[in-house]
Amino acid sequence: MPQPMEAARKPPARADPAASGRRRKDGRRRLARLLSQDHTPKRQDKLIALTLTLADIADVAALGPRWRALESRAEGSFFQSWSWLGCLAAERFPHAKLLVARRDGQDIALALLNRGRSRLAPITLWLGESGIPRFDSTYVEHNGVLVAQEAHGRDQDLITACLRAVLAESGVTRLVLSGVDDAHLQAAQHTGAAMRPVKTQPAPFVALASPEISFLDGLSANTRYQLRRSARRFEMRGPLKLHRAGTVAEARAVLDELALLHQATWTKRGRPGAFANPNFLRFHHALIDEALPRGEIDLLRITAGPDLIGCLYNFRHRGHVLAYQSGFDYAPSHSHEKPGLTCHHLAIEAARADGLTRYDFLAGEDRYKASLAQDATQLHWIDLAPRWSLRGMATRAQAMFEKTHSLYTS
Repeated sequence: MPQPMEAARKPPARADPAASGRRRKDGRRRLARLLSQDHTPKRQDKLIALTLTLADIADVAALGPRWRALESRAEGSFFQSWSWLGCLAAERFPHAKLLVARRDGQDIALALLNRGRSRLAPITLWLGESGIPRFDSTYVEHNGVLVAQEAHGRDQDLITACLRAVLAESGVTRLVLSGVDDAHLQAAQHTGAAMRPVKTQPAPFVALASPEISFLDGLSANTRYQLRRSARRFEMRGPLKLHRAGTVAEARAVLDELALLHQATWTKRGRPGAFANPNFLRFHHALIDEALPRGEIDLLRITAGPDLIGCLYNFRHRGHVLAYQSGFDYAPSHSHEKPGLTCHHLAIEAARADGLTRYDFLAGEDRYKASLAQDATQLHWIDLAPRWSLRGMATRAQAMFEKTHSLYTS
């Protein structure tokens, strides 16, 4: 079969130097126009007028009135209040820095940090804690940047901007965020920094219904049985009573009783206990002096007839109870007596009677928390490092190695 004739090819046209020059000129003009245009998204962004500053503070105690002023316009936790942060602040924050976010001449976010140094991390900043173990044994939770209510809806963007400002500070190689919520975790993920999750813990809580609705009805049949059996057993000694300390002196005395019970339990288990550090008790005596007159402290003493069965140290803040520390007398306990369950049950019922809205057990997975709680929030401990710092690159390399290793071993 004859092959079709190939179409005759035209010789290539010669390039016109003048036309090529015009095209290059036109291209440069279009590029210049594109570069000169404003590509900012056309939307009203309330963070555009935001100013952020990070500065050293010589007198931390003097920050109190300013912090309280924003606190009154915020929905922060007790651990973000000046009662907590300002307690022994000069000792706990020896190298304090204050991050301030302002809009229209008004504070809309504040964060108190402390600067630490080590051979591996020239400058580490700690949010809401000192980075000094003897002071941080107080254990901060529900930590974070204090944000004004009027910024809500944009609070995650604002927290992201605040974290970026800290990480952009000259010489900063590490930012430590302890016990922060999901909003801070998501904000940290949006900073572009290298992030190393240290741990995540549930913080179980009870949503307190009205006093007319039975708390026990919301619990499992087994927990209800344990509570009723424990109460009956304790009442063989005498009536169960809960007493709330009404004065600073009485509250200090109850805390001292709690410390003895707490230490007896933990040393028997071969652990030092929270009160082994003398700074822990000194901090909380000072906190009681400041916060109890403000109605923010509950020191509860629970007895069965003449016998002390336990003490609870709780915080009250914006309708929430935070179960911070406890001590129970396990020594004469019968196997059916559950001092932890019984004491917290009485405290929950007292909080419901007072019209409070939440009983927060704070972080941890203790059995009594799981038995009594209805839900939990997640608290996160994370480290951030500037993306292109040595620490940041090492963190990202480690994360990539762990991800690759898990793919090959799963």
